Amino acid sequence: MGKAYYDIVGTDTSWGVRHDDDPIGDYASKEAAFEAAVMAATNAIKFGHEVRITVPGQEGAETALGVATN
Repeated sequence: MGKAYYDIVGTDTSWGVRHDDDPIGDYASKEAAFEAAVMAATNAIKFGHEVRITVPGQEGAETALGVATN
């Protein structure tokens, strides 16, 4: 079967999910983007695909969930 890759990616203002190199979604936190990726991955698993989800670590002033602190 096929492979479905989901990468959580962030910008200065939001988070998204890159699926097979196509960015999808606009989420307020890394956690929300991850939850969306898990839902999509669940569907891919039902079709027998190999699934990979990657999430970047914490950077700079953001919290562990990917929200900037003031």
